[in-house]
Amino acid sequence: MRGVAVRSFIFLLLPLIVGSGNVRGQDASVSSGDWRQWGGPDRNFISDATGLADSWGPDGPAALWSRPLGLGHSSIVVDDGVLYTLYRPGEEASRQWESRELVIAMDAATGETLWEHEYTSEPLNFNYGAGPHATPLVVGDLVFTAGTNKQLFAFDKKSGNIAWSHDLVAEYDAPPTLRRPAVKAGFAQSPLAWGDTIVLQVGGDGQSVMAFRQSDGEPVWRSGDFLVAQSAPLLIEVDGQYQVVILGGQSVNGLDPDTGEILWSHPHDTNGDMNNSMPVWGPDNLLFISSAYNQGSRVLRLSQSGGETTVEEVWFTNRLGLMFANAVRVGDHIYGTDGDFGPAFMTAIDVRTGESAWQERGFGRSSLVYADGKAIIIDEDGDLTLARISPEGMEVLSRVPIFDTTSWTVPTLVGTTLYARDREKIVALDLARR
Repeated sequence: MRGVAVRSFIFLLLPLIVGSGNVRGQDASVSSGDWRQWGGPDRNFISDATGLADSWGPDGPAALWSRPLGLGHSSIVVDDGVLYTLYRPGEEASRQWESRELVIAMDAATGETLWEHEYTSEPLNFNYGAGPHATPLVVGDLVFTAGTNKQLFAFDKKSGNIAWSHDLVAEYDAPPTLRRPAVKAGFAQSPLAWGDTIVLQVGGDGQSVMAFRQSDGEPVWRSGDFLVAQSAPLLIEVDGQYQVVILGGQSVNGLDPDTGEILWSHPHDTNGDMNNSMPVWGPDNLLFISSAYNQGSRVLRLSQSGGETTVEEVWFTNRLGLMFANAVRVGDHIYGTDGDFGPAFMTAIDVRTGESAWQERGFGRSSLVYADGKAIIIDEDGDLTLARISPEGMEVLSRVPIFDTTSWTVPTLVGTTLYARDREKIVALDLARR
């Protein structure tokens, strides 16, 4: 394994992790043939794609195209043959980061730039990786993005023209960064679509969470006085009632997506509000929450009757703590990377009991998607792995290096094409069976 395994204060970056049984945002216009939001069609990093190869040759899967991109950790969304993401010009090796970010639309077949929008974005504490960190959201004719300095944009997805925008700090007095972390690297909220709104953590008095109307950006509701974190919102359905799950700096909370009313709250406090990974929801009403930084993993069982939600903590363990990379739920097990400042282990844990099924060495902190009975894994050192994962163990089918710099961005799978990036370039890889 190449590179350094321990990356101190790897923060926030990728508001990540979800599991099976998630609910698609109302009017979010997601389909299995595209990847229009954080985590894909069902916001859980699981694809219904078939026809993937069972192994690769020594050179790995065929590259369809590759191009320079720039710094940042925003993942890639795909809509109707177009890719959308964000990046920052600069040079990481010399710690030279430009005071601007760009939203880019690219042809999915060639990587050719279709349009870009540039805006001023001041560098923050980027010693462990530069922003932007958040992933775009495509709904209908609009693409929504969130920048490092809490700039929120809605673009016409075809032309790149701005439909509306907000500076959340200047207009709503949102805190420019998280309050408690030692490393303040910038905003990392990947918005969620609900009805005719988008929902995300903002911060500030009475507005830990805000909903904005998609068409014109007008605030629809504000709610909460809890400390915010980098974890993205997750939509779930509890016994017929839709809720938005928000993992803040010290607690996990359930909100009414129509009004913002806080329906329930449960403690989950990490060092410095470093709750970075999106909770995982399952069809059995089990909510999995995990953080590194002196925390661990817990499962809550939610039930609802007459508008009242009951929360029961089923188990807690420190055997798995997700630092920044995502995890997936397959069946009754969660698969993800345990480890913060020490060695990392690919880990399987029983969501019903909290018992560890196995741990596998040899992987840095890793992002993964699951499709066609296989896990597609990219570790922070740039290795791409194809593996079968089950409660019995992990079978590595193929493994090849694809990147030379740190890769903290979860890949995107549309059909049999994988789109992936590190801090220098973006590639499109053909994973189809031959």
